[in-house]
Formats: sequence, structure tokens, C-alpha cells
Amino acid sequence: MRIIFSLILLLGLGFTVDARQKTYDFNSRCEQAYEAIMELRLNAGKALLEAEKKENPDNLVPYFLDNYVDFFPLFFNEDPAEYARKRGMRSIRLDKMLEGSPDSPYYLYTQAAIKFQWAMIKIKFNEKWDATWEIRKAYMTLKENQRRFPDFMPNRLLLGAMQTVFGTIPEGYKWITNILGMKGSIHQGMDNVNAFIESNAPEAKLFREESYYYYCYLMLFIVNKPEDTWAFLQKKQLDTKNNYLYALMVANLSLNNQKAANGIRVLEERHDSNEYADIAYYNYVFGLLKLTRLDNDAHVYLEKFVNEFKGKFYVKECLQRLSWFYYLEGNQAMANKYRNMILSRGGTETDADKQALKEAEGGKWPNPFLLKVRLQSDGGFFSEALKLLLTKKAADFPAMEDKLEYAYRLGRIYDETGQDDKAITMYEVTIKVGANRPEYYAARASLQLGYIYEKRRDKNKAIQCYQQCLDMKGHDYKNSLDQRAKAGMQRVNGS
Repeated sequence: MRIIFSLILLLGLGFTVDARQKTYDFNSRCEQAYEAIMELRLNAGKALLEAEKKENPDNLVPYFLDNYVDFFPLFFNEDPAEYARKRGMRSIRLDKMLEGSPDSPYYLYTQAAIKFQWAMIKIKFNEKWDATWEIRKAYMTLKENQRRFPDFMPNRLLLGAMQTVFGTIPEGYKWITNILGMKGSIHQGMDNVNAFIESNAPEAKLFREESYYYYCYLMLFIVNKPEDTWAFLQKKQLDTKNNYLYALMVANLSLNNQKAANGIRVLEERHDSNEYADIAYYNYVFGLLKLTRLDNDAHVYLEKFVNEFKGKFYVKECLQRLSWFYYLEGNQAMANKYRNMILSRGGTETDADKQALKEAEGGKWPNPFLLKVRLQSDGGFFSEALKLLLTKKAADFPAMEDKLEYAYRLGRIYDETGQDDKAITMYEVTIKVGANRPEYYAARASLQLGYIYEKRRDKNKAIQCYQQCLDMKGHDYKNSLDQRAKAGMQRVNGS
């Protein structure tokens, strides 16, 4: 009664209660801000958002897009000091989204997207437990929004991305899916992503460019359809000159799909100015791309990355590549310097970082001849790599691991140049010799054989090869290879 009386008194004294409902208005200024942010022109985007807040204080969209502004630098740069300053914004923005109407599809969607972005950030700062629950919260929020607003297409984009990835979690990370209680599927997930991309709904058009980012990574790394990925990129004609995020994406996809020349061209041709965010990840990708071409300035970018990057992801791998650069240059002192740094710098969250640490702890240097072949082959410079490789035979290498690598590298080059029968022969030799060894060559050969037989529509042989890859234990890159093999099994079985 006292509370009611106080309210009556306040009203009687002329005070008014603000009953205005906050809105989610993606007006033209917010669209321009979103576009600038997605190009990594973050300051331009922030300026537009601040103008919108002043002119339309009841519009919640600027506060939602503020999260994108924070997300990209935190995700790419991994600066602990910046994270400490910004982490409290998560709850502030979620509370802000609650000021809107629950009858809007953006009410739950904006909350889910914020949770999903902070989950990705927390993974980078090794907060796995919090990240796990954050992903679960995002997923459950999206499922509820999908139930309430089945025609709201942005639901399907984020749900589809999560379903696709969670359908291929390798054994080493099974605890995640057990906790989440979530079983995804490649087909279900990609159906949702494709439905979003093909939709003409206004909300789908709004987030279209963001969807291309999800689609390309899922198609290349999970669905394993590189030809379709590059055909999609060619069809969409993404603006990699003015969109820094797209340039980084295409360069990274090129790095991971033996197209280094394309990745180098994209990064060299992009519009570089102070209006774009400073992303340390750029130097990592550019340095690795140039190293595969054996460029004599590759070390410049790799050194810039390890000197400026404040995070833990990719550091050991980058230091390993720097040690290789100087090793091939004949500068053993510098090679040793960077190898020793691997022992104390960076983390071991990625398989590449784990392998770099293992090599550094082992103390053995790779065969320089095979290392050059590997780098050129990884970059897609197959004719150069094959020409070099065929100047020797397996018998020319005394060590068993070098003989094994010779067979594997030859198989990969034949595979990538469409000489499948020759590739099969070399892969089978690699598996026979290396199935019980710690190197990853036999497991990767099994995976590649699975791809070949899947392409030939030989379901039984494809499944056999993928299972063989999964059954191999204790080798380098175990988690990432298992994820790809599991994805292959799902594709072949049509699940």
C-alpha cells in the first residue's frame, strides 16, 4: 500500500512515468553503421551509432551494434587489457536489450547474438567453461525465438552455423556437446544457413554480408567443398579491396586451401588506410602466405605479429614458421632463437600450436629439402614442389620419418593436381608405413583417400578411410583431422 500511495503522490505532484517502449529500428543510419563495422571501419561505424543514440535515444539497435564494434578487435587481437576493460559491457548490453518489447523477434535474437559473440571472445581468452555455457544460452535463446517467430530468418543463420559445427565435434572435445545437450548435423545446419542466404526477407538482406562469412568457413572447413566455396566467392564478387574483413577471410581461406598466390594478391590489393581497424592477425596470415612462396621478406610480417600480438592463439605456430624461415636461410642462430621462444610464448589451443611445441621440445629440425616441398605444396605452388620432389626418391632419405613424408607429399601433390590414381598409390604406402607412428601423415592420407572415394561416390571405401583416420591415435593434429573425418562420415551417410 505504501508503494502504491507513493506512486499516486508522485503522479499527483506532476511526475510522469516513462512508459515509452524502446524499439529495434534498423533504420538507414544503423544499416550504414553496420556496413562500416563489417568492413572493419570501426570508428566510422561508432560515429554513426553515437549520432543515432542522440537523435533516437529509444532505438536499441545502436547498443546492439556496439557489441560488434567490441567483438572484432577482441576476437582478432586478444588483448587482455582491452578484454578487462570491455568484458563488463556484455551484461550491460544484454540488460539494454531487455528494454525492448518481447513481442519483437529482435528481443531474443539480439540477446542470442550478443551471447554468441562473447562466447567466441571467451574461447580466445581461455575461459572454456564460461564460453561453453554462453554458447548453450545463445542456442537455447535462438531455439525459443525460432519457436515464437518461425519466419524470422536471422534465427536460422546462427542456429545453422552452430548445428553444423556441433555435428562434427571431435572426440577430444566431446565434453562440450555432452554439457550442451546439443547434437548438430551438417545437413540440418547447412540447410538453415542456405535458407537464410537464399531468402529475400528484409532481415535476411540486412545480415546478408555477415552470412557470407559463416557460409564460406563452414563450406571449406566443415562441409569440405572447396570448389563450391570458391565458386560462391566468385559468384558473389565480394569487395575485398574495401572490406577488410572480407580480405582477411579470403586470405585465410586461401592459406588453408593451397591458394597462397590468391591470398597474397588480395592482401596486397586491399585499400589500406587509417580508417580501418588495426588487426594484428593480418601480419600472421600475410607472413604465412608469403612463406609458402618462399618470399625473402616473409619474416618481416611474422616478426611483426609476434612482437605486437598480445594473445596466445597462433603464436607458437608463428614462431615455428619464423624458425623455419631462418633455418632455410642458413641462419641457425636466429632459427634457434625463435624455436626457443616457442617453449615460453603462446598457448596450445590449436593443433598447429601443439605441433609447434612438440617439434621444439623434440629438438630435431625437419629435413630442409622436404620442408621447402611442404611449404610450396601448402601454398598451392604444385608444379614447383613436384619438380623439386622428383629430383629425389624415397631411398635417398635415411630416416624413416623422411621416407614417410616423401610418400605423403608426393601423394598430396598428385591429389591436388587431379592425378587421383597416383595419389591413391602414394597414400596407401603412407598409411602402410605410418599408421602406428606419431607423425600425422598416415592419418591425413586416410582422410584424403576418404575425400577421393567420396568424390567417386564409393560410399563403403570412403567410410572405411574416414574411420581409419579416426582410429589412429597419438598423432599430430589429432583433433582437427578427427573433426574433418567425422564430417566426412556424416556427409557420406547423409545425416
